[in-house]
Amino acid sequence: MRPIRPTYDIYLPKPKRTKQVKPKKESFPAIFVPQNSDLSKKIARCRQSLHLHTLHTLTLSSPNCQIQIREVTTVEKMSSAMRNKVQRKFKMRGYTLKIEALSEILGFLSRFPEAEDEAIELLLDELHHLSLKSSILDKEPVHKVVSLLLEAEAAVEESPTSSGSGSSASALRIIDAFDFPKFRYDPIKKLFHKYTGKLPIHGDASAKATLYRDRFLMLSQRLSRDPHFSKPVFDSDISDYGSCQISPIQSLVGQTGKRWVMGLISQLEDGHFYLEDLTAAVEVDLSNARITTGFFAENTIVLAEGEMLLDGIFQVKTCGFPPLEDREKSVTMFAGIDFFGGGSLTKEETIRLAELERGAVNDMFIILSDVWLDDEETMEKLETILSGYENESVVPSLFVFMGNFCSHPCNLSFNSYSTLRLQFGKLGKMIAAHQRLKEHSRFLFIPGPDDIGPSNVLPRCSLPKYITEELQSHIPNAVFSSNPCRIKFYTQEIVFFREDMLYRMRRSCLMPPSTEETSDPFEHLVATITHQSHLCPLPLSVQPIIWNFDHCLHIYPTPHTIVLGDRSEQKAFKYTGITCFNPGSFSNDFTFVAYRPCSQEVELSAV
Repeated sequence: MRPIRPTYDIYLPKPKRTKQVKPKKESFPAIFVPQNSDLSKKIARCRQSLHLHTLHTLTLSSPNCQIQIREVTTVEKMSSAMRNKVQRKFKMRGYTLKIEALSEILGFLSRFPEAEDEAIELLLDELHHLSLKSSILDKEPVHKVVSLLLEAEAAVEESPTSSGSGSSASALRIIDAFDFPKFRYDPIKKLFHKYTGKLPIHGDASAKATLYRDRFLMLSQRLSRDPHFSKPVFDSDISDYGSCQISPIQSLVGQTGKRWVMGLISQLEDGHFYLEDLTAAVEVDLSNARITTGFFAENTIVLAEGEMLLDGIFQVKTCGFPPLEDREKSVTMFAGIDFFGGGSLTKEETIRLAELERGAVNDMFIILSDVWLDDEETMEKLETILSGYENESVVPSLFVFMGNFCSHPCNLSFNSYSTLRLQFGKLGKMIAAHQRLKEHSRFLFIPGPDDIGPSNVLPRCSLPKYITEELQSHIPNAVFSSNPCRIKFYTQEIVFFREDMLYRMRRSCLMPPSTEETSDPFEHLVATITHQSHLCPLPLSVQPIIWNFDHCLHIYPTPHTIVLGDRSEQKAFKYTGITCFNPGSFSNDFTFVAYRPCSQEVELSAV
């Protein structure tokens, strides 16, 4: 093996100034010294005379100048070789690295001194899944991928059988609504594109039209893969009723016979309802329609079978929601896209995390809704729950407190903000008195519809810091998130939403719900939300939504679990593999839910 030749840099002083100034430390430009030059031999003699086996800096003086000689060490040469390797491999994939991105990558590789090549390939694979603005990479996308990989590594390395918060702390990720990624479907390319720009809170008029367009296209692309609504191939029979191919509403003009259409129910004129798609709108008659399970209100997207009458009205005979698509089919169809916002994982990482999830039998979430801090009886019952779980052998991993946190609405007439702040501090002291819960559990707070905030619009931001900082001083690991919010536990996706949806959906119905399959209102609510792939398919006049953040209420692909905090009766319902439940109103009925994510088991509880 040939020895590595040492390379030397010479630093020459800058020209002296004529003006007398205080001496400063001078920086010298670098000059390469040939290996066999006289100066190189002089350096070698200096090393022998001084017995310096690892010479880093040597200063040679002469009457006219001072020369600093620094030897480039073997470690620096290896670092340079790694830098070249990284740049070469990224260039082979079509990427160009900026200095900040290169430094971030080298810092990541330093964690894996014996597996640099595998770490580089893993970085490149994960970057391939991101929607990048340019092939020239800066620090931001690289840092995002590095953070996700390190977080996944931390979750995998934790012991799945450890008690307390050891495993859950790294496996549990809470995602605020305003951090949810936004995707738009391109019907031409049949792909979802991630929106990378900054979203303003106050959108322009086009944002409202885009809201409905994005909802319609999301359900339309899902419907296009359903075999019952696909175009027949070679005259094959699709169903007993013939072809159920969807016709654009624009094509209904002048047509006779039965047609299937897909559109959004709207009231363009008082007392007159229409179906709208991306091509046109047609007035509909729903008086004799046979409907399926769910609440049919304005703003819901439906499939309707009927025929055009001579007066230009579409007579609906059958009406239902777009059919659901299996979660695995949706995920496979758009592999690599992180709709949920919890970070995309490779297939190997997903398998490993799924094994750890199945082994996390001790992890449990305690979920309460309507926790009125100004009600003495409510606080006494809450103390009973905390004391009970404090004495358990394994404490819950997570406590979820959903609003409202006050028995009186925090509207313009509410002026007891300092009192509410003190009540949150009292709750913090109550939790801190239970040492095991404070150390091993996490606490999540989600605002309700009548809690303090800028408005009643969705999504709602987290509770103001002024109200919560006293509680946080007692419970440092408390998390105050938005409404709705999402939790990723290993591979499981859980959505939390606090809104009195059941009461409001029933009031907004255009016709009584069908009782053929079920008469339970909660089951009708779950069917409506899941088929619409939207947490709040109410008219904007009933429930305002920030136009640019409507995607925060989307639930596509369908999550594993949906928690619907509602003041109605406590309920649990498993619909097409989706676990849905309402913990009930704790302040009214003293009900709550204990949820085990490893088995998706729901325990309806009360004190």
